Amino acid sequence: MLIDFHTHTTASDGTLTPAELLDRSCDAGIKMLAITDHDTVEGYQQARAAIAERGPCGPWPQLIAGVEMSCQWSGMTIHVLGLGVTCDHPAMQEALQCLAEARRDRGVTIDARLARRGFDGALAGALVQAGSSQLGRPHFAAWMVQQGYVRDHNEAFDRYLGQGKTGDVKAFWPSLQQVSAWITQAGGVALLAHPCKYRLSGMKLRRLLADFVAAGGEGLEISSGQQTPDQVRHLRRLAREMSLEVSVGSDFHRDRPYGPALGVSTEAYEDLRGVWHRWSSAEAGSGLQ
Repeated sequence: MLIDFHTHTTASDGTLTPAELLDRSCDAGIKMLAITDHDTVEGYQQARAAIAERGPCGPWPQLIAGVEMSCQWSGMTIHVLGLGVTCDHPAMQEALQCLAEARRDRGVTIDARLARRGFDGALAGALVQAGSSQLGRPHFAAWMVQQGYVRDHNEAFDRYLGQGKTGDVKAFWPSLQQVSAWITQAGGVALLAHPCKYRLSGMKLRRLLADFVAAGGEGLEISSGQQTPDQVRHLRRLAREMSLEVSVGSDFHRDRPYGPALGVSTEAYEDLRGVWHRWSSAEAGSGLQ
């Protein structure tokens, strides 16, 4: 079965609208889809509205409510996927408000740091780029490209916005424990997103997972686009040893050369406890969770 439990739209830092992502998923033959925009459920809600408008009996993938939340652990920014959340639950509303405020505060700090490097008006420009989307560093990158300060998105991150650079601000996120609690209180399952992306030693990754499980986390993303076979084998071992569910997704943001395509086959992971088994396929095709 082809599924994708990690995707992004224009509601955060993706380039496809939720409706366009739905159409692309249909074309790819994806059976189950989670839209997991950064710190917002707006992408999922827009996709759900698009299904209702077009007719629930269309060839839609089964749509799972999702979000990718930012948090802090051991001085690092960590991302946690929340799947199957109740969007209007008070815990989820509290989480989204807190994260929106954190993004605004971070944007002010990024603006001040970039101003010291000679880039005045970055926040105002980034807000224009974001429009109604959740403000993020890609919007600062888009503004820098528009102003001619850098050639492209990659250069903006390599020189100014990426890890360890001027615009890499981490101080405003809630804790790993708080984010995990919000997701579980809202009826969702919390999963550690792209574990290999953090470049942790084996020992530190085990410590992160132990803390995550203690906070209510129940799984990890075993495939998110570009892991090596050795990394996948390592994550398999960790999932078994720690009795964790696994999830798979593309972490799709935009079309790019050598980037991951939408959809991951679950066939290679059926010997593990796949989180996708939590949702019945009875409603597949209706597009509703």
